[in-house]
Amino acid sequence: MDQILPFVSDIGFPIIVTLYLLHRIEKKLDTLNETIVELPDRLREGIPKSG
Repeated sequence: MDQILPFVSDIGFPIIVTLYLLHRIEKKLDTLNETIVELPDRLREGIPKSG
């Protein structure tokens, strides 16, 4: 039992952090992909100038 706790602590924490960061990056990549797909249509329409 004394050997299991440090193993979980040393291995488990990095795995959780990695999964969390991958999840966040995946959301951002999905948004980026949608924006890139829309870009040609928006360029054809002409991007309205704000301000």
